[in-house]
Amino acid sequence: MNDPFASFDASLSFDELPYTELSFADVEPGDGQRWSTWPAITPSERGPEPWPAWVVTSAGALDTELGILKTGKEADVFLIERAVPDDPAQRTLLAAKRYRSEEHRSFHRSTAYTEGRRVQNSRDARALAKKSTFGREVAAAEWSFAEFNALSRMWELGAPVPYPVQVSGTEVLMEFIGTEATAAPRLAQERGDRRALADYYAQIVDIMRIFAAAGFAHGDLSPYNLLVHEGRVRVIDLPQIVDIIANPQGLDLLHRDCVNVCDWFTRHRVACDAEGLFAELVASSYA
Repeated sequence: MNDPFASFDASLSFDELPYTELSFADVEPGDGQRWSTWPAITPSERGPEPWPAWVVTSAGALDTELGILKTGKEADVFLIERAVPDDPAQRTLLAAKRYRSEEHRSFHRSTAYTEGRRVQNSRDARALAKKSTFGREVAAAEWSFAEFNALSRMWELGAPVPYPVQVSGTEVLMEFIGTEATAAPRLAQERGDRRALADYYAQIVDIMRIFAAAGFAHGDLSPYNLLVHEGRVRVIDLPQIVDIIANPQGLDLLHRDCVNVCDWFTRHRVACDAEGLFAELVASSYA
């Protein structure tokens, strides 16, 4: 069949996105489409229950790639629509983060993030150690599962992260944060007044407190992985989440998070004490 989304216009509102009334029996995936991968994955690869009402779980859903949202050094993020062709009520936009294999990355994550972690599968551990072709595939999937598990844990703790819909191989499907088909801006793009920025800072401190109380640091926190959507700060990019106690460099990475955040807000005339914040979070993590 012809791809009904081939002429996708990013300026359209979500309700105006093209839709074709078709019988499920008549549908075949077109270019840039696939059947939903939800039915093929295991329960452990699906997001925390209860699933939000907007999550489409039908085996008759199609995933349609609508474009790229972000190109990164180790992963790319795509905009995906998951929809049941004969049911306009079952349609949602998702962000698909796809990790590249090691040889196709321009950035290799420091072992500082992975100290204290263990690979449960002995075959995978041996392949990783040998750096075989299979081992490189395992390494890419390790990061996708690490991010999915971190998002799931933080979602359950009440942190404002995108809801993790599912993980499959090197791809994490998660809630799309934005308005219609436009992604929410990063904090680094904000030019609000001091009152608005002070509110964002307070929200970020609350996020860091949730992480620290559970014994974790984001590990790479900066204005570039904090989104602002409808006045609310959301934190993204969690594959490197660090256990403050189990990781020998956990405290250093937590301190760096505090400095990164405070440096940005200080430059924007919002009072921020990095050392005081660090001390508070350390005390919380050991409580």
